[in-house]
Amino acid sequence: MTRRSPLPTAIWALGFTSLFMDISSEMIHALLPLYITGTLGAGVFALGLIEGIAEATALIVKIFSGVISDITGKRKALALLGYGMAALTKPLFPLAHSLELVITARFIDRIGKGIRGAPRDALVADLAPPERRGEAYGLRQSLDTIGAFVGPLIAMAVLAYWSDALRTVFWFAVIPAFLSVATLFFFVPERDQPRDGKRPFPISRAALVQLPRTFWLVLTLSGLLVFARVSDAFLILRIMSFDLPLVLAPLVLVAMNIIYALAAWPVGLLADRLPRWQLLALGIAALIAGALCLALASALPLAAIGLLLWGLSLALTQGVMAAMIADAAPAPLRATAFGLFNLASGVAMLLGNAASGALWDLRGASAAFMLTACVAALPLGLLPFLKRNRV
Repeated sequence: MTRRSPLPTAIWALGFTSLFMDISSEMIHALLPLYITGTLGAGVFALGLIEGIAEATALIVKIFSGVISDITGKRKALALLGYGMAALTKPLFPLAHSLELVITARFIDRIGKGIRGAPRDALVADLAPPERRGEAYGLRQSLDTIGAFVGPLIAMAVLAYWSDALRTVFWFAVIPAFLSVATLFFFVPERDQPRDGKRPFPISRAALVQLPRTFWLVLTLSGLLVFARVSDAFLILRIMSFDLPLVLAPLVLVAMNIIYALAAWPVGLLADRLPRWQLLALGIAALIAGALCLALASALPLAAIGLLLWGLSLALTQGVMAAMIADAAPAPLRATAFGLFNLASGVAMLLGNAASGALWDLRGASAAFMLTACVAALPLGLLPFLKRNRV
């Protein structure tokens, strides 16, 4: 039996870059929904709009950073700019004393995320062997998600020790953010893309027609899933509606992201061996089941099952779709393809969060999660086309 060689060190370094930044972000975001709706007194519709605008901004900015990356051939430099911007905004959260400054910090932080996203995702494809891209994306996603539950655990520990001191948690979040930037700077090489002077402008018609049908199918499927899949803020509010103490709020993200982190890398390995549309089908089914549990729950146990299924659905879909985009896009347009992929997701996220937030305010949490279940069923109709294209 042939022993598999380890993935390049730079892939691991990119994973740890994501891990440290996610620890920082999730220490803040695990408590931000309760701060906005509780301390500042905003409604759930306002929360949905803020979260939708913030996350959509990150995803929409990726189209521009992706185009710039393909034009210049640079990946690491843009990723470093994005991670650096996010790190510099972290101190704004503990310094904020108004909703306006919190929104500003969240907005700038997400711009940084948008700048780094497409170049980093393209860099993974550039550095990983083509036959192991599923594994590479799965590993990066797994390390990223470990940060997503380690961050809330640290937040819980700080809250318990400092008696619900939210601002103290936010100050601690500054440390891993700067560790993230240092890891990227010292351990990830720049992989310049060759430029032969014959490339069309990345978002011109001549360039876009080079993107195959598979790419557009995945783009459409992703948009529907993102519309259905509301932000983590809604999950926190739903679980906390069962009268849990504030100190346990971060456990919501911990529980979901443990499942996500444990499953993401194995799913990535399977994505290099099985038809990827089959994994997407399982992920969609898990999302529908999770949303139904959260909609119908009258007590914590059923809602907790829904939360775990939600995490499983993320593991089954996110890395798989990234690998499908990397395979479908020609190398000179790879960052642009990731940018377009995230642009569609950004628009869908903004609309989905606003719709779910408005429905929650009007009809309650159950109606919002029933909407998720209904919309999540729509992408199932696209799977036969992916199967036909042997994805």
